[in-house]
Amino acid sequence: MGRIGSTTTRRCVAALGLAFAAMLPVTAGAQQKKVVVYTSNESTLNDLVFGAFTKETGIAVEPVVAGSGVVIRRLQAEKERPLGDIVWGISRSLLQTNKALFAPYASKNKDATPVEYRDPTDLWVGNNLHLLVILQNTKILPADQGPKGWNDLLDPKWKGKIAFTDPANSGSAYTTVTMLVDLWGGGEAGWKKVGQLFKNLKVLNRSSLVFQGVGNGEYPLGISLEYAGPMWAAGGAPVKTIYPADGTLATMEGVAIIKNGPDPEEAKAFVDFVNRKDVREMILKATFRRPTRGDLDLSSLPGGLPPMSNLKIVAYNEDGWTDKRKETLEKIKDLLQESR
Repeated sequence: MGRIGSTTTRRCVAALGLAFAAMLPVTAGAQQKKVVVYTSNESTLNDLVFGAFTKETGIAVEPVVAGSGVVIRRLQAEKERPLGDIVWGISRSLLQTNKALFAPYASKNKDATPVEYRDPTDLWVGNNLHLLVILQNTKILPADQGPKGWNDLLDPKWKGKIAFTDPANSGSAYTTVTMLVDLWGGGEAGWKKVGQLFKNLKVLNRSSLVFQGVGNGEYPLGISLEYAGPMWAAGGAPVKTIYPADGTLATMEGVAIIKNGPDPEEAKAFVDFVNRKDVREMILKATFRRPTRGDLDLSSLPGGLPPMSNLKIVAYNEDGWTDKRKETLEKIKDLLQESR
């Protein structure tokens, strides 16, 4: 009896093993349906979009989160064998400078995006417009005592009280510095004032640390992007958004498919999703990011974002500063070291 029972047991175990083995390819196949997204967006936006994308498509998202400068350096290091599929939340300057790393794709929704916010050869497409603003914590600095514009930030009384992102790690911080050089006269005159400003700054490694620091009351002021103000105010934080009276500009950030990435079809699906009208409305309602799409009515959507026509927008030589990015970053690095 022992032998018969043993043989029967072995057959049952073998049958179960075969059944389990037959299931493995299906499970493995499902696990491989994913997209790896290199993103410099903060977690609120990442979680919202990745969750909605996976729910709709069944494609899992593996995020790699870092500042935009760090993301680009990683892409450059991996260019012979990319590990990612998508780069998202990167400034136009960085997208344009590194377009050799991207694969062309004409998104299904690209025609809703004005031509000035997309690459003519479809290597990238813009998603958001970010206005450069000053954030103020009105609990530790009363609303009527804050700066009115960029020039006010040069006052020595703000030393150590203005949070800012290291331009080596942030495309928007690089744009802010170079915009101010032009706004303050250009050339050495502009750089001299930027050097004065640097003496007042607390330089942080990530953009999210700036608005978190202002929102949490660690710093009274921060140089940041428009969406951060209404986002923290909606959450109950005492944050005021200051649109500088001496002018600002709207910077674009977008999405691109990494050339020779491991999941090209999933990458295309993500680009189509993140540019879709209903998704852009979802993003604006939840995170207050101004869309590049021209068919959304901001007056009917949350956030109270002012129309561009109500703001002073300054001229900015984006192509020129993009071409000089490497040497300009070196100059910024030297000035920051001198200011410490």
